[in-house]
Amino acid sequence: MTLSSAYTPPMDPLVILHEDSDIVVVDKPAGLLSVPGRGAHLADCLLSRVQAVFPTALLVHRLDRDTSGVMVFALTAHAQRTLSMQFEQRKTKKTYVARVAGHLAPRTGTVDLPLIVDWPNRPRQMVDHDNGKPAETDWRVLRQGDGESRVRLMPKTGRSHQLRVHMLAMGHPILGDPLYAEGAAAEYPRLMLHSQELRLNHPESGRGIGFRARVPF
Repeated sequence: MTLSSAYTPPMDPLVILHEDSDIVVVDKPAGLLSVPGRGAHLADCLLSRVQAVFPTALLVHRLDRDTSGVMVFALTAHAQRTLSMQFEQRKTKKTYVARVAGHLAPRTGTVDLPLIVDWPNRPRQMVDHDNGKPAETDWRVLRQGDGESRVRLMPKTGRSHQLRVHMLAMGHPILGDPLYAEGAAAEYPRLMLHSQELRLNHPESGRGIGFRARVPF
């Protein structure tokens, strides 16, 4: 599946979780690109929508098109540099909630599997022990039932599709995943993955601060 084949982004109004003179934090809806894709048909994205309200907004990080939840944008070049460094040096703390197929056992653990782009099947990623980049995810079961589990996912690294591929590698694909789920697990209206909380140091004050967005599923 390609982005261009079925890109019909939701027209939800912008949900602002926090704003000050340095940053703006929003709740990204599922189905909306974080940044423009290639071509005019992929121009609509969260960055452009944020810039329509905050003209100086600058990109700091991304979420997959099909993932919802907390995203922070910088409003100054200094804030962008400072926040980008925090993401690069893994000083931010990200917490996601997902619904996955099957029941995980034990109820907590860590996935430590290196990832690399699956070139013939881009944008898919895959586990590659020889050439992949290190990727690590902590997970905890919140509840289970009806053949699925609700889990909290805490990535220690920020590889592309990391949570999606790590859950797949465990045999528990995220429900509704258009790239990695198959059969009944794919038959959901959206990818059941949400960035619930982001913790970082404010780029101006240096004070630790956290932002949360309600899980929509």
